Amino acid sequence: MRFRVLGPTQVLLADGREIAVGGPRLRALLVLLLLDAGRVVSAERLIDGLYGEHPPRGAANALQSLVSRLRQALPAEHSTVEFHPAGYRLAVDPADVDAYRFERLAEAGRRALADGDWPRSAAVLREALELWRGPALADVIDVAGVPAQAARLDELRLAAVEDRIEAELALGGHADLVPELRQLVMAHPLRERSRGQLMRALSVQGRPAEALAEFEDARRTLAEQLGVDPSAALAAIHLAVLRGDDSSAVLRGHDSSALRPTIEPPLPSQLTTFVGREEELKRVRALLGERRLVTLTGPGGAGKTRLAIEAAGRVDGDVHFVELAGLADGSDVPQAVLSALGLRDAGLRAPAEPGRQSTDRLVEALAERRLLLVLDNCEHVIADVARLAARLLGACPALRVLATSREPLGLAGEALCPLSGLTLPPPDASTDNADGYAAVSLFVQRAADVAPDFTVTAANVDVVLRICRTLDGLPLAIELAAARLRALPVAEVATRLDDRFRLLSMGSRAASPRHRTLRAVVEWSWDLLDDAERRLARRLTVFAGGATLEAAGRVSGLPTAEFVDALSGLADKSFVELTGGRYRMLETVRAFCAERLAEAGEADQLRRAHTAYFLEFAWTASDHLRRAEQLHWLRRLDAERDNLHAALRRATAAGDASDAAGLVAALSFYWWLRGMRGEAARLAANVLDLLGAEAPPGLSEEFALCVYNTSLAGAGHLPSLGTQRSVIRSLDRPPRQPFLLYLSGISTGPPSGGAEHVEELMRELRRLVGPDVWINALGAMGSGSALMWSGEWDRARSALTTALDGFRSTGDRWGCMITLGALGELAAWQGDPETAGAHMDEAMGLVEALGSAVDQADMLRTRGEIRLRAGDLAAARDDFAGALLLAQRSGAPEFVASARLGLAQVARLRGDLVEARRLCEEALVGGLTGWYVGEATRSEIILVLDEITEQEKAGAASRPGALPSADGA
Repeated sequence: MRFRVLGPTQVLLADGREIAVGGPRLRALLVLLLLDAGRVVSAERLIDGLYGEHPPRGAANALQSLVSRLRQALPAEHSTVEFHPAGYRLAVDPADVDAYRFERLAEAGRRALADGDWPRSAAVLREALELWRGPALADVIDVAGVPAQAARLDELRLAAVEDRIEAELALGGHADLVPELRQLVMAHPLRERSRGQLMRALSVQGRPAEALAEFEDARRTLAEQLGVDPSAALAAIHLAVLRGDDSSAVLRGHDSSALRPTIEPPLPSQLTTFVGREEELKRVRALLGERRLVTLTGPGGAGKTRLAIEAAGRVDGDVHFVELAGLADGSDVPQAVLSALGLRDAGLRAPAEPGRQSTDRLVEALAERRLLLVLDNCEHVIADVARLAARLLGACPALRVLATSREPLGLAGEALCPLSGLTLPPPDASTDNADGYAAVSLFVQRAADVAPDFTVTAANVDVVLRICRTLDGLPLAIELAAARLRALPVAEVATRLDDRFRLLSMGSRAASPRHRTLRAVVEWSWDLLDDAERRLARRLTVFAGGATLEAAGRVSGLPTAEFVDALSGLADKSFVELTGGRYRMLETVRAFCAERLAEAGEADQLRRAHTAYFLEFAWTASDHLRRAEQLHWLRRLDAERDNLHAALRRATAAGDASDAAGLVAALSFYWWLRGMRGEAARLAANVLDLLGAEAPPGLSEEFALCVYNTSLAGAGHLPSLGTQRSVIRSLDRPPRQPFLLYLSGISTGPPSGGAEHVEELMRELRRLVGPDVWINALGAMGSGSALMWSGEWDRARSALTTALDGFRSTGDRWGCMITLGALGELAAWQGDPETAGAHMDEAMGLVEALGSAVDQADMLRTRGEIRLRAGDLAAARDDFAGALLLAQRSGAPEFVASARLGLAQVARLRGDLVEARRLCEEALVGGLTGWYVGEATRSEIILVLDEITEQEKAGAASRPGALPSADGA
C-alpha cells in the first residue's frame, strides 16, 4: 500500500485503487500513526491528538475501538496496525508515505545542488514536488499537533521550490522562471532568497531596472514589517545589478561563496568543536535580532563565553569581543572596550572622574556604527559594565550589546538567556542513544581527545551517564572529567567524583586561573557573595531536589527581610535557579556550599530543622490524599519526594526513631498511590532495624506500617503483627494513617470465618473510628469483596455501592477506582458484560488521572479477566500484556504474576498448553510469599497448572479448551 498526506489523506493499493478509510476521526488516527510510520506512538499521544485537552471518559477504550475499525478498513492481507505495550505502531515502510519520500528526495536534491550537479538537482527536486496534491494534511488540520507538522512540511516545500529554481537558474532557465518567481514573491514577500532569485533572473534577461525596483520593494517591506535592512546576500545581488555585470557569479549562481560576507568578525578562535546548545543558540540569535541588550547568565562553567562567541560569529556585520575577566577595577572597563575596538584614548589630561573621557571617546566612535559588542565575564565589575552599557546604548542607536555574566546587568530592556547544564537523558530513558544528548556527546568528544579509542558502549554507558548527571551537565566540569581519562579508567573517574574538587583540578593552562579547576570556578562565585548570601547558600544545601520559597524560609531560619534579599541575590548571581516555583542548586555548587555548612558547624542543626519541616508536611499531605484535592497533593508530594526521602534517611542514620517511623507512617499511602513498593520497602526496613523486634512505646501504629511496607518486597522473616482483627483491636484511637487498615487486610488477609466475620470486624472498626467517612467506605469495600468471594452477590453489590458512595463523597479517586474494579468483576460474574465494561471504563479513567502505574496494571489485569470471561481472547491478551509491562516497571511482583497467569489462561484457551505452562511457571518465580495477596495469587497459579496437567493427560493440546467458568479464570 501507499499512503498520501501531502494533500487530502489517501490510501492506495499497488494497482492504484483507493481504499476508503472512513470518517474524520479514523483518518486522524491514520495520519497520527503515519507521521511516525514504523515507530510506536503512545496511547496518550494518540488520545491527545484525537480528543484534545479534554478527552471523554473512557478515551482509552474509544482508542481501542478506533484502532479496531482502522484494522478492518485496511485490507486483511496487510496487518499494519500493531499493538505494543507502549502504544500502537503502523508497520509500514516510511518510503511508502509520500511525506517521507518527499523529504528524502528534497534532501538529495539539496545535496546535488551543493555539489554543483544542477541537472540532477533539478530533476530530483521536480520529482519531490510532484508528490504534492494540495496543502499538507489538509483534511486533518484540526488535529492536535498536526498544524505544526503541516507548517514544517510547507516550509520544506518552499525550500525545495527555491532549491529547484536555484538549479534551473544555474542551467540558464532565467526567462521561464520569472512568472513563477513573481508569484512566490507576492505570496512570501519576506523571503529574501526568492526575491534575490527574481532580481538575478531579471538582470540576466537585460531588465536591471525591474531588478532594482524589486530590491527597493524588499528594502521597504523589511523596514516596515520587521524594522530591519536587507541581508548581506541580497545587498550583494543589488550591488552586482548596479555594476551591470550579468556574467558575475553572484547573478548566475555558479559560485555560492560569492554571497558570503567578506568581513570576518574578530572573535577568539576555538580549538574544539561546539557541542550542544542548539536551542540556546537559536534563542540568542533571535533575541539579537529583536533586542539591543542580551545577557547570557548562568553559573561558572556553564559555557556562557563559548555560546556568546558562537552566536556572535553567526551575526552579519561588525562584531567586537571584549574580555573583562582580567580586570581588577571596574574603572578599567571603558578602556578595555576602546582597546578591543582598536581605538586609542586620545586625551592628554587626566579625566575628572574615572572612565569619563574614555566613555565620551567611545560614544563618539560608536555613534554612527552598526556593531555588536560582546562583553564577556562581567560579574566582578557588574556595576561599571551596566553604567557603560546604559550610556552607549542610549547614545548609539545602531549598537547592540551581548554580555555574559553570572548575574544580569539590571538595565531596562535587557533580555536574559539563562544557561545551566547541557541536556541529559531523562532518568527513565533508554541508554541506546545516550550519546545523542549534548552532555554525553561533549564528554565523548573530549574523552576521545585524550584517549582516542574511547567510545560509549553498553558496558560503560551507565558510568558515563553517572558522571554527566553528577556534574549537572556543566560543560567545564565535563571537560575536566573527560581530561582525566588520560590517566584513569572511566569507572574510576565516576567513583572519585565524591571528591570532585580534588579530581577535577587539572584544566587548560591557557585558561584564566579561575577556569582551570572546578573549585576555582565555584570559589570565584562564592567570593562575590555578601555574608547573608553565603549564610543562606550553605544552609540551602540541606535540601535535596530543590525547595519552595516557604520551605527555604522555614528551614534556613533567617529573618524574613534578610532571607528574601539573600535569596534574590543568590538567584541573580546564578547560585540558585528558580524553575517551576522551586529554588535549586547545581550539585557542584551544592557540594561546595555543603563544605562551608560543615565548616560553620551548622549541619546537625539544619538537618533537624529540615526533618521537622518535612515530617509536618508529610502528615498534612497524607490527610489531603483522601480528599478531593488528592491530585494536587500528589503533585506536591512528587515535587518533594527527594526531600522527604532524604529527611527519612538522615533521621534513620541519626537514630531518631520517632521521626523516622513517623515519616514511614505519613508516607505509606503516598507510596502506595505512586506504586513505589520497592523503595518504600527498603526505607521501611532500615527504620524497622532501628525500632527493633517490638513496637517502642507510643509507636505501635508506626511500627505496624514499617512491618507492612517492608513485607511488600517479599522480605524474609519479619515481626508478627497477627491478624487484621488483632491489629484493629490493638488500636486505642482511630489510626492517624487510616491506610494502615487496607495494608493490614492485603498483608494478612480477611478474617478466617468468611463474610460474617468480616462484618463483625467492620462493626468493631466503626465503634473505634466513629463517623469517619473514608474509613467506613474502606470497611464497606472490604465487606463487599468478602461477600463477593462468598457468592453473596446481592449483599456484595449493596456493600460495594455504599463504599463507592462514601469514596465519592470524600473525593478519593483511588478508593472509587478500587471499588469500581470490584463492581466490574461482580457484574462480569453475574453475566452482565455491559455493566462490567461501564464500571471498568470509569475505573480506567480514574487510574489515568492518578497516574499510578501499579494501579493501572491492576485495572488492566481486572479488565483482562472480564474480557477473558466474555470470550474476547485478543482483547484480554492485550490487557494482560499491558499489565505485565507496567507491573514489571513498577516492581509489583503480585501483578507481574497475575498478568502472566492471565496470559497463560489465554494461551490455554487457544490450545497452546506449552506456552500456558511456561507462563505459569514463570509466574511462580519470586515475590509471592510473605503476604496474603501474593499467597492467593500463588494458589490460583497452582490451580491453573493442575488444569493444564489434566488437559495434557486428556490429549487436549490439539484443540481449544472450554471457556473458564464463573468460579475462576
